[in-house]
Amino acid sequence: MAKKSRTKARTQSRPSEVEGEVGPRQPCPCGSGKRYKACHGAAGGAPAPFVGRPFEGLPSECDVVAMRELVPAATAPLTLKDHADRTVQLCTLLPMAAPAMVRDSGEIWLGLQVQHNFGDVSRDLGAVLLKALESDAGIVGLTDPPGEGPRLQDLVAGDRLSVTVHDGFDFWIADVEEGERAALAAALEQANTAASPTARLTTVEAAYWTNVGAKEHLRWVMPEPEGPLLDALARLHAAGRDVLVDGSRFVGMFRAHGLLAPVWDLPVGTGPEPLEDPAERFAADLAEALADTSALTTEQRSARSGLANRQVTLR
Repeated sequence: MAKKSRTKARTQSRPSEVEGEVGPRQPCPCGSGKRYKACHGAAGGAPAPFVGRPFEGLPSECDVVAMRELVPAATAPLTLKDHADRTVQLCTLLPMAAPAMVRDSGEIWLGLQVQHNFGDVSRDLGAVLLKALESDAGIVGLTDPPGEGPRLQDLVAGDRLSVTVHDGFDFWIADVEEGERAALAAALEQANTAASPTARLTTVEAAYWTNVGAKEHLRWVMPEPEGPLLDALARLHAAGRDVLVDGSRFVGMFRAHGLLAPVWDLPVGTGPEPLEDPAERFAADLAEALADTSALTTEQRSARSGLANRQVTLR
């Protein structure tokens, strides 16, 4: 009698995979460095359920994701629902990677690029902001899981953020007296050296050009659900309609905080200005492709498969 196929048995016993779902042996998206099954995928093994799309409902969600994961130096003022008299600045990175700082003026700086690893990034930010509102001055952060409470989108008013991209981190010392700047000089120099030149396009939302020295890229965070967005990108890729400028190439995508960020390689020397009109045209083509609900052709399915294999999960 022939032996039963172990491969078949394993296949049949394996839970069905859902597109975008984190596998048990993959790195946990919370950033802990552990496998998912040993972190937020373990029963009782994580401090809180992992929230895959923590910034959903926050004004300018795509820009917030970009500021947290892709943009070196940027700020955006926040208007609070219950503390309209307080000035709050959302920042990519703060000195010493502080979660928040209350300045001598009373202004609050809230840092996005902080890894608390408590499961819900937006809840962490909300808890830090509430602590900062109660503090007179200095650095504010979390040492323990924040527990239940308001998330950042529960505290912020408005429907859009005004993002300013900076050449470096000189905004750290903009309100510091001349004699006190020396204490931050070393940290500022190190941060500025590591910051790649970056610019936000003006004709479309959440698209950022960057120069990393040997290459230039356009990284564009998009709000659409992953499945329909992959279908639409595959239609355009198969038709050769995803070339922004001569010599550019659509190379793949980041997945961060529940959203996809398509990435283009650009010829060195392109700069952000020549991308404005092509990006606007691509946005129109993408909207048309998203509205197309017909079945993908064989060529488009092949393109989709290739694009799906070129995803890198950041968080």
